[in-house]
Amino acid sequence: MSDDNDKKQDAKLDDGAAQAARMGLSEDWARSTLEKLAFAALTAQRRERRWTLAFRLLVVTLVVALFLSYEASHVRASGLAGRFTALVRLDGTIQAGGTTSAGPIDQALRRAFAAHPAGVILDADSPGGSPVQASDINAEIWRLRARYPHIPVYAVVQDLCASGCYYVAVAADRIYANPASLVGSIGVLMDGFGYTHIMRKVGVTRRLLVAGANKDFLDPFSPLTKAHKAFAEKMLGQIHTQFIDAVRKGRGARLRPHRGLFSGLIWTGYRARQLGLIDGFGTVGQVARHVFKAPHIVDFSPKEGLVTRFAQRLGARVSQAFVEQWLSPMPRLQ
Repeated sequence: MSDDNDKKQDAKLDDGAAQAARMGLSEDWARSTLEKLAFAALTAQRRERRWTLAFRLLVVTLVVALFLSYEASHVRASGLAGRFTALVRLDGTIQAGGTTSAGPIDQALRRAFAAHPAGVILDADSPGGSPVQASDINAEIWRLRARYPHIPVYAVVQDLCASGCYYVAVAADRIYANPASLVGSIGVLMDGFGYTHIMRKVGVTRRLLVAGANKDFLDPFSPLTKAHKAFAEKMLGQIHTQFIDAVRKGRGARLRPHRGLFSGLIWTGYRARQLGLIDGFGTVGQVARHVFKAPHIVDFSPKEGLVTRFAQRLGARVSQAFVEQWLSPMPRLQ
C-alpha cells in the first residue's frame, strides 16, 4: 500500500513539474512576444519620426530654394560690370499661366533693359500660342525700345518661330535665324472636335439649356451651325488682320511681296530671308560676339519654380490642357 501511495505522489509531483514547466514556457513566450511587439512599436515610432524630420527638412529646403531663386532673379541685374549681352528665352508654347506668358516674359525684358546691356537677345524657339499673350509681349518690346533707344533688341530663332512666336519677334530691331529654321505661319486657327455623330451611335442625347441664343457657340457636343461658323471665321479674320498689321509695323519695307506671305504658310530660314521675314543668319553667340561686340551673356529668362515643376510632373496641367485643347476651343497663333 505504501508503494502505491508513493507512486501516486510521484505521479502528482511529475504532473506538477510538467505543469510548472508549461507555465514557465508560456510565460517566456508571452514575455518574448510582448518584447517583440514593444520593439516593433518603437521601431515604427522611430521610423515615423525620421520620415517627419525628412519631410520637414524637404519643406525647409524647398522654401529656401524658392527664396534664393526669387532673390537671384531680382538681384542678378544689379552689380553687373563691363559690356555684356542680355538674354531672354522664349521657349515653348505661349500661353497664360506659364513662364512663356506675357507676365514673366515682360518682367524679364524689363530687367534686361534696366541692366543697360550692349544689347538684348530674344532667344526664340516656340510654335506660337495665345494671340493675347503674344500681342502683349510685342507691345512691351516696342515700349522698351522707345524707353531705351540706345539698346538694340534682336530676335534669334532656333528651330521654330511660328505664329505667335513670330508675332513677338517682329517687334525686335532685327531677326536672325538658321537657314534650316522654320519661320512664319502668319495665320490664326481655332480647332476642336465635334462629338455629335458618335453620340448618336452610342445613343447619348445632349441636354443643354441656355439663356442667350448663342450661348452654345462652338459647343463640341452640339452641331456646328452655319451662323456660328461664319461668326467664328469673322472673328479669326479680325485677329489675323491684327497679326498682319503687327508684322507690317515691325518689318516695314523689308517685306517682299508674295501672295502666300500671310496665308499661314511656314518658311525655312533661307526662304524667310528672301521674303524679308528675317534679316540674316546667326546664333545667339554669334550675335553677341560679332554684332553687339559683347560675348559675355547674362541670362534674364524667367525661371520656373520648383513647386510648379513638381505639380506639372504630377500631371496637374494635363487635364487643363485637355479641356483647353479639345473641349474649349480658343483662337491660337500656332
